[in-house]
Amino acid sequence: MFSRQLRPLIFGEMSFAVFILTSALTVSSLTADTEKGRRKVVHVLEDDTGAVIVQTAPGKVVTHRGGSITLPCRFHHEPENTDPARIRIKWTKVTDALQFEDVFVALGRQQRVFGSYRGRVFLEQAGPGDASVIIQNVTLEDYGRYECEVTNDMEDDTGFVNLDLEGVVFPYYPREGRYKLNYHQAEDACKQQDAILASHSQLHKAWLEGLDWCNAGWLEDGSVQYPISHPRDQCGRKDTPAGVRNYGYRHKEDERYDAFCFTSKLNGKVYFLKRFKKVNYVEAMKACIRDGSVVAKVGQLYAAWKFQLLDRCEAGWLEDGSIRYPIVNPRSRCGGSQPGVRHLGFPDKKFRLYGVYCFRENKDETAGGTGMTKRPADSLTRRKSSNSIPMNATRVI
Repeated sequence: MFSRQLRPLIFGEMSFAVFILTSALTVSSLTADTEKGRRKVVHVLEDDTGAVIVQTAPGKVVTHRGGSITLPCRFHHEPENTDPARIRIKWTKVTDALQFEDVFVALGRQQRVFGSYRGRVFLEQAGPGDASVIIQNVTLEDYGRYECEVTNDMEDDTGFVNLDLEGVVFPYYPREGRYKLNYHQAEDACKQQDAILASHSQLHKAWLEGLDWCNAGWLEDGSVQYPISHPRDQCGRKDTPAGVRNYGYRHKEDERYDAFCFTSKLNGKVYFLKRFKKVNYVEAMKACIRDGSVVAKVGQLYAAWKFQLLDRCEAGWLEDGSIRYPIVNPRSRCGGSQPGVRHLGFPDKKFRLYGVYCFRENKDETAGGTGMTKRPADSLTRRKSSNSIPMNATRVI
């Protein structure tokens, strides 16, 4: 159901309002596979008083790593003959810790993009009153909440858009064992496996899809949680309800836990390298290199299982020295009745022999696989900115 939203700020005889347009559906992307989708239709009405009323479908915008997405934001100002050169548009990313990261600012025709967003963020420029921006080649780090602020001389207003990513959550611990990572080490561990620390909402969604893991792990906001779909005594008592158990916010330097990581679609392919004999870790690395690829990371294997539907009942080396294999269609001889990525631990790298999973990047595609040429960003005069190894699968998003 559509809801009405009007947020004008009154100053003298002038009024000014910003409207954030979001949709529960995936917002039209610039990738080929999303062109089949529908663009949002925004209905703008005018009542007897002349005030503008915008009808929107509340929600969030959704894409995947490597895609392109529009963060929608529209504004209306009175009088309508206000000089566009005096309109300032600013986009900022807001973290759970209420920290702000500048993304984009425009004043008239002058524009500036900040940090990792340089070369990837542009105004949509769909018409008067459009403050929407396009983010190309979306990264894992782009996930989160964004603020759109529009300023006209002494008046301003803001709205928010949540950018969500399609992906997969997976638990992770290093060769050293369980509960060995402080927050910063957990963050680094996820990055080394082509992932980021998961958010609470991502973990909660994974739990709704069946993720069940009896070891607590760090999340991106500094909290420690774990998802239980099947309560049992060894995981917080059998008589407690299923859910995401929360230890709260913990000391980031002193306390040690595992990690819950999140990754998304790959710009490449993971595959099991067919060989006549099994190999140790060093031989596995050399074999992938000879094949024009590298040993796959844990996050890449999970992404391949999720998006490529990679299903292989053969254990293989991964980049972190662990042995795993992905199962989409469970069968009795392949580790259980649930789909997921099986984990056989961290064997001796020199003497244990297995197969290997390799990753080959798509080098023939442009950034993000969108097939688009990036537009040059305009410049703007600088302004001040503000050891028990489970065999069970992990069933995820």
